[in-house]
Amino acid sequence: MLALDTNVLVRCLTLDDPSQVPAAKALLAHSNGVFVAKTVLLELEWVLRAAYKLPRPTIHFALGKLLGLPNLSTESPGQVRQALDGYAHGLDFADALHLFASTADEGLFTFDAQFARVATAAGHSAHVAGTLPGLAGK
Repeated sequence: MLALDTNVLVRCLTLDDPSQVPAAKALLAHSNGVFVAKTVLLELEWVLRAAYKLPRPTIHFALGKLLGLPNLSTESPGQVRQALDGYAHGLDFADALHLFASTADEGLFTFDAQFARVATAAGHSAHVAGTLPGLAGK
């Protein structure tokens, strides 16, 4: 198994550098499998959104197809799938990864009220910092 960096995946998804696309595709199809770290997925979503200005549905589709490849594995695949689902329902991808990677009993605390609102509306435990009883003013 080999691990892939963000730029290899960007070449495969955007086909923007004809000189690198064949090597990128060959790496992605490696017969012994490929590993993609959560941090690479995080950066990949950011690059597709910020640099390539792709819309959320296109990015969601691309990430879903990528994660569905039979020879591709990622760390914490359940968390990554939950994050992708949260992204489809309006969460920022980075926030969704943070939320679903958290194993804290009392939820994830943030100063991002919109994130907390969207996550809570979807039935997840995210709270605005300072709202836990006993923490105000500390």
